[in-house]
Amino acid sequence: MAETQHSREAPHLVVVGAGFGGLQLVHDLKGATLRITLIDQRNHHLFQPLLYQVATTILAASEIAWPIRRLFRERADVTTLLGEVTGVDKAGRRVLLEDGSSVGYDTLVLATGARHSYFGHDEWEPHAPGLKTLEDATTIRRRMLLAFERAERETDPEARRALLTFAVIGAGPTGVELAGIIAELAKQILWQEFRRIDTRGARILLIEAGARVLPAFPEPLSAYAKQALAKLGVEVLLGKPVSEIAEEGVTIGEEFVACRTIIWAAGVAASPAAEWLDIGADKAGRALVDGQLNAPGHPEIFIVGDTAAVTTPNGKPVPGIAPAAKQQGAHVAQVIRARLAGKPAPSPFRYRHQGNLATIGKSAAVVDFGWLQLRGWIAWWFWGIAHIFFLIGARSRVAVAWSWFWTFASGQHSARLITQGRKWTDASARPPDPDRPPA
Repeated sequence: MAETQHSREAPHLVVVGAGFGGLQLVHDLKGATLRITLIDQRNHHLFQPLLYQVATTILAASEIAWPIRRLFRERADVTTLLGEVTGVDKAGRRVLLEDGSSVGYDTLVLATGARHSYFGHDEWEPHAPGLKTLEDATTIRRRMLLAFERAERETDPEARRALLTFAVIGAGPTGVELAGIIAELAKQILWQEFRRIDTRGARILLIEAGARVLPAFPEPLSAYAKQALAKLGVEVLLGKPVSEIAEEGVTIGEEFVACRTIIWAAGVAASPAAEWLDIGADKAGRALVDGQLNAPGHPEIFIVGDTAAVTTPNGKPVPGIAPAAKQQGAHVAQVIRARLAGKPAPSPFRYRHQGNLATIGKSAAVVDFGWLQLRGWIAWWFWGIAHIFFLIGARSRVAVAWSWFWTFASGQHSARLITQGRKWTDASARPPDPDRPPA
């Protein structure tokens, strides 16, 4: 579609990142006199709070991800570009892309999120994938399901025990949710489907260097979560940092545990936005911003979401969760609208905490609103309703609700597919045929 004279003269807003903050911003600027270019290195928006359910076979990837172009197909003011940003030319007001091209801007919003942090041990990543993308989720799902398949064919007891040991590192919400679902899968669902192994004997470890699980939750809810995990058969190891991760297993303090499936849920680091802009950052790499979420000295550049270091009135950092990113995106939209209208800027951004939620398997959860704390079944129902409400589109809500109902009613997970090809990496990695005598 050819540009009109009006659209060519409209200020150009470039938004990098189609996560919760970026999408909220673009949504709230509907009808503004702007040309908007939305850049993301993937062609879909991902509902990350349910990503662990893709990794653990409950949901299909298509139920929690939506093509960005489809979301804005009726917005002629929005142009979507698939590309990876590698830097920002502040003086020239251009965003630099991986292919050497660039995109000019009048106003720039960086909503580039966070990535895994291995605390200086990036060599651990091949052995302990984190969970941030659909690719991560399908990799974890594949490794987990292949572990059971390989254990079925393994004749050596020690090797089989290692295959049936699963370690989740980090006991925040993602780690707790992963460990709970893996335990349910092994101990309640798969055991009737294998003949040579009893999956109920699988060992699921949740390893946390801190003193308790779900440290952001009040102590009573944290204690409840630990008890609920233990009831599912999860071994919760607290106060024991991981000192080494290798293909053969994980070292917890001084103790080595043979383990062939390791999942990292212990830490994140911000995207390199602060480096692109050459501005200050906190210890997690989040860019320091002012009260309007601007980069210092650059009112034309905003930073939102996990990429920004924002504090609450009591000095605590704003948590890296979806509601916080959405609130920041909405605030920046208000600032931009005020500038376009020649009006004073709104009051500085102030985070409104809407509560913490975490689920433990399919029958328990914890919810903390500060003034109200829920646990058990009622918390699980509240958690489910809240997540369905925030999904994009009626079709997604129906699909997710149906998948959860099916899992609950049948005891079966609907997405137990091993994808990314059939691989025994080499002859030495291939388990021996249990029906074939040794040479």
